[in-house]
Amino acid sequence: MLRYDPGASLAHSLDPRSKLAVQVGFAGAAFAHTTPTGLATLTAVTGGVLAAARLSPVAVAVDIRYVLPILVAGPILEGVRLGPPWFSVSAATFPALASYRVLLILFVSAAYVQTTPVRESRAAIQWLVPGKPGQFLGMGVSFVFRFLPVLRADLSRARDAMHARLGTELPLTERMRLVAVSGFARAFDRADRLSLALRARCLSWNPTLPPLTFGTGDVAATLVALALAGSVLL
Repeated sequence: MLRYDPGASLAHSLDPRSKLAVQVGFAGAAFAHTTPTGLATLTAVTGGVLAAARLSPVAVAVDIRYVLPILVAGPILEGVRLGPPWFSVSAATFPALASYRVLLILFVSAAYVQTTPVRESRAAIQWLVPGKPGQFLGMGVSFVFRFLPVLRADLSRARDAMHARLGTELPLTERMRLVAVSGFARAFDRADRLSLALRARCLSWNPTLPPLTFGTGDVAATLVALALAGSVLL
């Protein structure tokens, strides 16, 4: 599941600001160079990012498996024709490249999420956006990073419980309805408990955040980010 996992990899030791810069530069390069050659180069960059985070591409693909059907369906639907030749490869080529582009961006984002503590992400955002807006954004990001894995776990438990009660015998639409209703109910219940916990702990808009320091590895990561951003301009 996509969440922070403590470790001793190179990516774990980097400052969150340099990792965010790499993400932004990578996303910009992916959108600017949605060609077979450009995406092949970015695939190599993605492999380097995953290696720095000590992540397996297969493990990341399993984590984002719910997105994969959408990425696959787009090119297929774009290429389907109602008459001969029934499928246009030329029409499906660019959507396929765009889907692969999104997949690479998700892989790089997964490396960031699994190697960066939530508090460091909040500190980086508040450093980038000063004042109340930065504090609001930082707090929102920290809530999402902490809350989303819990919601996904709730949905998985609801689905497992339905399967244990022979829910697989029900029509697909009914199974989807049961899981969705259970997921929403648990989400609202957790939101209420989160609100109560925040009030009980006197939520601070400006907590003491961890210090951020640039090291040698961050210089290299920043250079990579600048190179990616430069490729967009070129």
